[in-house]
Amino acid sequence: MEVIPAIDLLEGRCVRLYQGDYDRSQVFSENPVDVAKQWVEEGATRLHLVDLDGAKAGKLVNLKAIEAITQAVSVPIEVGGGLRTPDSVRQLFNLGVQWAILGTVAVEQPQLVQQLCQEFPQQIIIGIDARNGKVATRGWLETSEVLATQLAVQMQELGAAAVIYTDIHRDGTLAGPNLDALRELVAAINIPVIASGGVSSLTDLLSLLALEPQGVTGVIIGRALYTGDISVSEAVRAVGSGRIQDIPPDLGFSAFA
Repeated sequence: MEVIPAIDLLEGRCVRLYQGDYDRSQVFSENPVDVAKQWVEEGATRLHLVDLDGAKAGKLVNLKAIEAITQAVSVPIEVGGGLRTPDSVRQLFNLGVQWAILGTVAVEQPQLVQQLCQEFPQQIIIGIDARNGKVATRGWLETSEVLATQLAVQMQELGAAAVIYTDIHRDGTLAGPNLDALRELVAAINIPVIASGGVSSLTDLLSLLALEPQGVTGVIIGRALYTGDISVSEAVRAVGSGRIQDIPPDLGFSAFA
């Protein structure tokens, strides 16, 4: 399972929100590039960037920070927040971003999702952010009547490469992931699902690992990295390739002798 550190950008700074509330943001760094470099040095093989200003404004706002990060690290990057037009998505890919994450338009303009999936195969990820099973849009400021599982099935049919599922009530709370919602989602679709929201400990990561065979291929970690509750290197050792439980113990003798 891939461990994907989150870098949330607000006014060019690296912040974390509590349950998606812009009024309850905490600044963790004035320099997101330094943060990105740190996560990569600790073993991250992919980064998750969110333009929080963009999600609210409906257009990319933190382009300078996004470009600086893509130039500073060698690992692939996925970006979401404010991607409401084909030009905004193309703009990201021109910067060197690997995946674009679409959220609001998945609900409001599914035909645009289909168009972009055809233009950029395997590069469009759908961000499904849910409150009580219903999809939130426009930077989590609005909640639709669309069920998360229904949207996931529709987006799979349109050609989405993967789904990132965030439980808003868990996000930024360190309360643990919503395993029941994730089980329901992976049962409904065949494309990869990336879990996001609530991860607070290695125990939470190991609980997600049980869902890997069903299709949870990655986990996004945010606040727990910034508070020091988990390190990237620990997370990778716990659930990444070559994880602890996959390495046979050194018994000092052959178990087959």
